[in-house]
Order: sequence, then C-alpha cells, then structure tokens
Amino acid sequence: MRRGVVTMGDSPPRELISLADDEGNGVAVNVLRHDPSWAPGLDAEIVVRTPFVSGRTDLVLYAAKLEAWATALDRLDAGEDVAWMKMSNGPTIWIHLTGERDCPEVVVEDESGSMVTVRVPIVPPDDWIADHRRRLREVMDHWAPMLSE
Repeated sequence: MRRGVVTMGDSPPRELISLADDEGNGVAVNVLRHDPSWAPGLDAEIVVRTPFVSGRTDLVLYAAKLEAWATALDRLDAGEDVAWMKMSNGPTIWIHLTGERDCPEVVVEDESGSMVTVRVPIVPPDDWIADHRRRLREVMDHWAPMLSE
C-alpha cells in the first residue's frame, strides 16, 4: 500500500484515541473521512460512552492537532495531565492521570458547541500510551499526506 492510498481490502485507520475500561466507560476520537474538496482537515468525531450518558460531537483534525496529540502523549508519559485542542475552536479533551475519583479520567468539554462537559473516569491498560503512539503513527502515515496546511 502506498502512503495515503487505500487499496482493495485495506481499511484506513479510524481510531486515533480509544480509552475504555471494563466498567463500560469510554472516550474515542475517530477519523471519519477526508473530503478532497477541503484539503486542510479530516472529518472526525469524539464519542463518549458510559452506562449513564453517551454522546458524540463533530471535530476537524488538522496536521497541527495531530502533532499536538503527539506532544500530549509525551507529556502524559512524563506523568503530566494534558489538555488537547484547548486553544482551538471546538471541543477540548483533558486527560487527568489522577482524577476526582483517584483514577485517570477524561474530560470532554464542548464549550463552543453544545456547552456540555462530560467527565469520564477510566482505568486504561498499562500500555495505553504506547498503544496511542501506535494509533497516531498509523493515522499520520495514512491521512497526513492528504492534508495541506
């Protein structure tokens, strides 16, 4: 497969973020598609699923946002909490390594859209940062060549 080209039988990487636990709590960021008529970004979504509340919101991913996610993963690996996409228009994803319930939590804040904030406690597997670096690399390898700044 050539970079940026999907051949028959291949499916492009869709899950940039997939944080979930055995309690049914999860937050995902999924790449939906690239619209060739609009080169700078990817159509994506944030999906929140818990036994109590579920929802989704649209998102546009630019190359700079993907690069910022790589930096966020480095900070998480160093033991720091992060806010990803905080300075852009649209939703923000906060990851607190020790949240209000003494476990990691993901906070999705959609201040510019629905004005809703959802706090999701999640106990990810031990290798979740390495897994997300792999996910990011796959998304970048496939989708980034289609993006222009």
